[in-house]
Amino acid sequence: MTKTIVTIFALCLSVCTIFSQTKVPSPEDLKTVSIDSSLSWMRNNAYTGKDLDNFHAIGLQTLKRSQQESDIRTIAEVHEEIANWHSYNGTFPGDSIVYHANKALDYYIKLDDKKKIADTYRTLSIDYINIRELDKSQDVLFKAILLYEELEDEAGLGRAYRTLGALYQVMEDYEKSVEYLNKAVPILEKAENFAGVAIAQFSLIQSYGELGEFEKAYKAADYCLETVRKKVPEETFILVRGHSYRGEVYLKEKKYDEALDDFIKAWKICSAKIGEERCATYETEIGKVYLLQNNYEKALKHLLAGVKEYEKKGTTTLVTQYEDLALCYEKLGDLKNALFYKNIAHTNKVNDLEGTIENLEEETIVKYETGKKDEALASQASLIAQKTKTQNLIIAVAALLGLLLLSLLYFFNKNKEATKIIRAKNAENELLLKEIHHRVKNNLEMVKSLIALQSAQIEDSATKDAMIASQNRVQSMGIIHQKLYQGENLGSIEMKDYFLNLSEGILDTFNAEDKVKIECAMDNLDLDVDTAVPIGLIVNELLTNALKYAFPEHKKGEISISLEKTENNHLKLKVSDNGVGKVKGIAPKGTGFGSQLVRLLTQQLNGKMTERSEQGTLIEFDFLIDTAA
Repeated sequence: MTKTIVTIFALCLSVCTIFSQTKVPSPEDLKTVSIDSSLSWMRNNAYTGKDLDNFHAIGLQTLKRSQQESDIRTIAEVHEEIANWHSYNGTFPGDSIVYHANKALDYYIKLDDKKKIADTYRTLSIDYINIRELDKSQDVLFKAILLYEELEDEAGLGRAYRTLGALYQVMEDYEKSVEYLNKAVPILEKAENFAGVAIAQFSLIQSYGELGEFEKAYKAADYCLETVRKKVPEETFILVRGHSYRGEVYLKEKKYDEALDDFIKAWKICSAKIGEERCATYETEIGKVYLLQNNYEKALKHLLAGVKEYEKKGTTTLVTQYEDLALCYEKLGDLKNALFYKNIAHTNKVNDLEGTIENLEEETIVKYETGKKDEALASQASLIAQKTKTQNLIIAVAALLGLLLLSLLYFFNKNKEATKIIRAKNAENELLLKEIHHRVKNNLEMVKSLIALQSAQIEDSATKDAMIASQNRVQSMGIIHQKLYQGENLGSIEMKDYFLNLSEGILDTFNAEDKVKIECAMDNLDLDVDTAVPIGLIVNELLTNALKYAFPEHKKGEISISLEKTENNHLKLKVSDNGVGKVKGIAPKGTGFGSQLVRLLTQQLNGKMTERSEQGTLIEFDFLIDTAA
């Protein structure tokens, strides 16, 4: 949920007569227009700020009307926009932001709208970031990523990676933040989501800055600012933040002049577009730099202006700003005001500490009162138990069951958060493992291409055949890694589908699609990776050998592959062709490396090989596989 400043658009001519851009409508106004018009107004104004004081009431009024009409999709969308408004303004009454996002999610699940479910999971992850429930944010964000992958929604996946980068930034895991933000950028560029690209870049500015990689941070800033100016000039918020975040990096490197230049640009752009009252942050940043440069008069001017705007909003956590003001007055010789602002800063610190202590005390009191109630209940149960032996037995059993239930509840609550963290970590590990298989497959493709380029320049036929054989071996392994990252089970391969893919690739290599037909006479069978790879290489060698020697002089033919698992944990592999077969007394053609490789792989799998030449060639293998899937 990007905090983007959105211009208030006129909805339509009829609505404009009621919804003036200079006057916020009341819930009563909305009774005279359609629900669709009310919802459109909410969409256009969810990101325009706290000055829309009636927004929440308007949203609830629209929600009530949509509920009366039992329009599930509209109800979901109204909840979504109310959540957006709370998130943008940083207002979380009673966890209202999470409540409305979760309600929207419930309705989208009822509608079985996977795209909206994924989008709402991502929105909910940002809501949890805002209220600092980071484990929950990570949990729902991985759910969104898995759904985007299922839907093959690259644009959604790019936004999710960007959010994951922002989450790791808040968690202060800046290396992971950079990793996922850099994953997001090319996907967002491909989807032409240039606002998303710029937002990812200003997040990279911060993470690179925290890692001390300043040149990369400045490069990200240049990229961000250039993208906004050329692609999305209406995105004032991103432009302002780009300058501000680069200014923070300059501060870390103690380049005060450059930092001041960026903060002033951020302040001027912000003030021109949305008014000075919304830009207090940048005033105090400017003041901070002047203070570091020992220019106390200018520092005082900007700090006072910024603090004044903060105070208008009711902000009460201005410890650093008040301390900076106190230092300015002290340096300028105004000890009275210096003491005044030091006292305010001290009071705010104490209030913050007291608030923390108060929360801890309330938690302790609740636990104490709960304990007292438990004691009273136990005492009452003891008195009742003395009436009769039968009652005593019943109460004892009930107490035992209650204790068991409480123990289970305690154990569940104690491990609930840990379970969620583990589940989220598992989802992340699965994502990373898929990425590894994807990269291995890409690397093998590159090796295959390099071999193909090299073999194209070789004239010696024997050497060229050896290069083609190597190319096919690399391809057989590449297909396995492709199946792993595309499939749901990262630990096993479905062999029939794999053999079909392998056969197509080898037929294409020998340009034999019209000459030879390859059939897989077998049921679906899953094998673990350690077993699938050597079996794949064995079949690759046998197919290559058959295509080279079994069908001379453009003779057509068939090759059959079958693989089955027996009850005693054996694998039976058969590869047969109806070609010319082997002629006794004539030495086999080729270098013999392929045959040697097949023997070694057969030994690796605790197998035996049998070969027969009757109306072609039949080769059978019997493998003893302890770890077969």
